[in-house]
Amino acid sequence: MAGSGMKSLAKDTAIYGLSSILGRVLNWFLMPLHISIFTNTIEYGKVSRIYGLTALFLVLLTYGLETGFFRFMNKKEENADKVYSTSLITIGCTSLLFILFSICFITPISEWLRYTDHREHIMIMAIVVALDAFMTIPFAYLRQQKRPKRFAALKLAFIFFNIFFNLFFLVFCPWIKEAYPDFILNKFYHQDIGIGYIFLANLISTLAVLILLIPTTMKGLKIDFDKSLLGRLLKYSFPLLMLGLAGVISQTVAQLVYPYIFDSVEEADRQLGIYSACVKFSVIISMFIQAFRYAYEPFFFGKNKDGKDNTKSYADAMKYFIIFVLLIFLVVMFYIDIIQYIMHRIGRNYAIGLDVLPYAMMGEIFFGIYFNLSVWYKLTDKTKYGAYFSILGCVIQVVMNIVLVPIYGYIASAWATFACNLIIAAISYFIGQKYFPIKYDLKNIFLYFVLATVFYIAAMYPQIDNELLRMGYRTLFLIAFAAIVIKKDLPLSEIPIINRYFKRNK
Repeated sequence: MAGSGMKSLAKDTAIYGLSSILGRVLNWFLMPLHISIFTNTIEYGKVSRIYGLTALFLVLLTYGLETGFFRFMNKKEENADKVYSTSLITIGCTSLLFILFSICFITPISEWLRYTDHREHIMIMAIVVALDAFMTIPFAYLRQQKRPKRFAALKLAFIFFNIFFNLFFLVFCPWIKEAYPDFILNKFYHQDIGIGYIFLANLISTLAVLILLIPTTMKGLKIDFDKSLLGRLLKYSFPLLMLGLAGVISQTVAQLVYPYIFDSVEEADRQLGIYSACVKFSVIISMFIQAFRYAYEPFFFGKNKDGKDNTKSYADAMKYFIIFVLLIFLVVMFYIDIIQYIMHRIGRNYAIGLDVLPYAMMGEIFFGIYFNLSVWYKLTDKTKYGAYFSILGCVIQVVMNIVLVPIYGYIASAWATFACNLIIAAISYFIGQKYFPIKYDLKNIFLYFVLATVFYIAAMYPQIDNELLRMGYRTLFLIAFAAIVIKKDLPLSEIPIINRYFKRNK
């Protein structure tokens, strides 16, 4: 792993990654809890639809300002305190306006979203998404200040709060109600609220983290709003809104269009419940991408500030990123028997959708590559290209879902995600080479993709009835892939955490 810059990036990614992995794994266990309690796939489809909408509105409410914050914090001619203050005040005001707008127009909003049965669910999540949007700037400030441990601790705090309140409302309270009917808590608990408690748990957890984040928010804040600076920030950041939308639509297009392409909302929610539950197993790749993003944005903006040619570092980052996501892909697919066992145990109605997984994971991989490639237009201030690519991606996703899902079912949503991200990544690469040439190691990148594909086919194609023999056979290919990577590009002595053991032996 060449260079101290790569080691620093790897270290920060490891810290963000460990917290993200732990947090996502813990949070992932809520999915089995939810589908074991709400066995009707329609109910889980409703939860998935609401969370898909909140992801969309979170991007709209941050309007690319998180990346703009990093860009301007690392500009020599800008005042860092003023950048932080202006960004925080701006997002704070728009978040407050969003809450007020949601309160005033909750009825037409719920009718437009075809979610009229429980308008309170939409109102709760509107408050959650507004608070999340506000907190993006304090969290970005922690990343800018190179405080990944504090960042990770707060993110994990939310996960623990959310799990606790989910267990409290969905497990403990029903048990108390049944075991001790006269207990005072039963006066406040109403079982017919059902999935509403999932959203309520999220709101309480978000408020708790907001309180914990206040010291960080106030520490670097000097009230100094600069209207001129805001104009420059928005000019840079607003096209990135479309980039963010591409990522969200990549993950939530099904939640957005299914209610309109099936004969009934109930059937849409049933299909969506199956698809969403199975796609969640691709979370391992998406959380690695998230951890990498947390570390990589401060990394490349900081590198650019020193005025040197850092394109070699960006090329290395891409290669190592691809190595790790392909390794994750093989691990998940080679041990899919374990996933199938889990799905059959906790939700037999959902297990039929696991065929979407390889396409969903490849879609995530190419979205991660697309994010890596975005360095060229973020550093050259040509963020309008991010908007162009994202609009194209949105069109591809929506059209493929509308045309193919009624014919092939929910698996077409995974095909659409894969195709969309592959196309926009390819276009971004070719245009980026014109404006900001980066000599990516295409030879080895292509080699790793070919190896992963060949090993995947060779490992998955043979029909081996014995489960242990089948997984043992696949493990041989996993070891072979890892061995090739270690020999060519990733000596163990260069990997954070693992390298400690090599140093001791010297």
